[in-house]
Amino acid sequence: MLVLSRQRDETIVIGDDIEITVVDIRGDKVRLGVNAPKAVSVHRKEVYDAIRRENLAAAQVKLTDIVTAGGATELNGGAQ
Repeated sequence: MLVLSRQRDETIVIGDDIEITVVDIRGDKVRLGVNAPKAVSVHRKEVYDAIRRENLAAAQVKLTDIVTAGGATELNGGAQ
C-alpha cells in the first residue's frame, strides 16, 4: 500500500484521469473529493462490499424461484 501525506486542498492523481483532493480535515475525519470519469465507479468501501454481496446473492437465485415468485406455473410464460 502506498501511503501519502496531504494537507487540505492538496491532490493526488491516479492514472491520467482520476484526482483525489483533501477537501476538509476535522478531528479524526478527512473529507475527500474524487474527480473521475463517469465510466469509473466510485464508492465507499462499505457500500462497495454491500453491492457485491447483493450481486452475489442475486446470482444465486434459481430460475424456479423467479418463476414461482411471479405466479407462473410453467417456464413457457405460464400457459396451461
